[in-house]
Amino acid sequence: MANMSPKKVPIPEQEPQVRNRNFQEVALGYTAEQAIEEATRCLQCKTRPCVAGCPVNVPIPEFIQEVAAGNFDEAYRIITRENRLPAVCGRVCPQETQCEEVCVRGKKGEAVAIGRLERFVADTWMAGHQPETPEIVKKGIKVAVVGSGPAGITCAGELAQLGYDVTIFEALHAPGGVLMYGIPEFRLPKALVQREIDSIRKLGVEIVCNVIVGRSITIDELFEEEGFAAVFVGSGAGLPSFLRIEGENLNGVYSANEFLTRSNLMKAYEFPKSPTPVRVGKRVAVVGGGNVAMDAARTAKRLGAEEVYIVYRRGEDELPARAEEVHHAKEEGIIFKLLNNPVKVHGENGWVTGLECMEMTLGEPDASGRRRPIAKEGSNFVIGLDTVVVAIGQSPNPLIRQTTPGLETERWGGIIVNEETMKTSKDGVYAGGDVVTGAATVILAMGAGKTAARAIHEALEKR
Repeated sequence: MANMSPKKVPIPEQEPQVRNRNFQEVALGYTAEQAIEEATRCLQCKTRPCVAGCPVNVPIPEFIQEVAAGNFDEAYRIITRENRLPAVCGRVCPQETQCEEVCVRGKKGEAVAIGRLERFVADTWMAGHQPETPEIVKKGIKVAVVGSGPAGITCAGELAQLGYDVTIFEALHAPGGVLMYGIPEFRLPKALVQREIDSIRKLGVEIVCNVIVGRSITIDELFEEEGFAAVFVGSGAGLPSFLRIEGENLNGVYSANEFLTRSNLMKAYEFPKSPTPVRVGKRVAVVGGGNVAMDAARTAKRLGAEEVYIVYRRGEDELPARAEEVHHAKEEGIIFKLLNNPVKVHGENGWVTGLECMEMTLGEPDASGRRRPIAKEGSNFVIGLDTVVVAIGQSPNPLIRQTTPGLETERWGGIIVNEETMKTSKDGVYAGGDVVTGAATVILAMGAGKTAARAIHEALEKR
């Protein structure tokens, strides 16, 4: 019988004033009993709107039905037919704007906690199993994948299962892309990411790190010298944007990319055990209102900052970050300075001493659909600071487009593709994820990787 409770089963979490001083995962996950109770809230709708709301079309009612019956291993097998990173997606997917947004239960209460159930299933499986090595008939055809983030991993896994010899080229020293360098340990444990990547390796995928495609080797050389039949570019959006205001070159000003990479990938939070330090100081301001800004602010707090501000030029209703991330940040003591726009970074002896801001009001909606901020003359004030982190967006690294003749790109740097196939203007080259869309979500990147893999297979089958 369906559980008709209008509320989700709460997920256990660390207490805010405990977790804001450690890098352990905030949400502790469901127990088996909690997962079964939540799974019984699913009505098993015939229309299955949640499946259509998922960018990779996970058969959500089917896996939830198995959870409700206590068949957790079977639930895992159902999820992984479509999603190669369930433990990751269960933690960082914006379910509230995708599968859960269209859940029928959400019309008169809270949606079924699809993400929490996906996480539970993946964690339970990994606790009791090692990655499997399936038997695959090899085709003897080589495909290169540039980047080991969500798009690249998904594309590589799909192609490997079809029998292609897949090599992933990763610029950094560890695979995982944004999952490793961008998302903090307290939201996404790195050991878990590497465990998911191990499952890709078990399919026969070779991962070569410390190779910058566009510098170490070009796309054309992958075809002409290395003998690859197709190339998928999933190199992400790792080029940070800046404010372009006076004082932005002072010591103590970080891009969010650098700040989070130092902490997440290079484990600055373990210094001196880790050789990479990161200077935070007592007072930190993070400029921006997205998920990256929340990650940077919450990381700064955990690194020892006493006061951490989110400075954002619009109001709370316009914050692009997930509601859950904003909620967690507030619980952890992050101070929100909304309707404030930075105009100058103040400094002394080459180091940051403060951030000058101007108060804003909101006018009519702009092209983004959010209300346009308007400056209030004479409202300038200075926040005393030790560190400023700029988290206002990022774009694709220009190396690939600069070194690949015939590859058409947008003015802002994104690679232009046919959205039905992810094929680029260059023969044999496909692309997907943030390198096409700009910074977006993990699951959308995975969806692009799946689409590209299918198109690559169809094209190579016709040769």
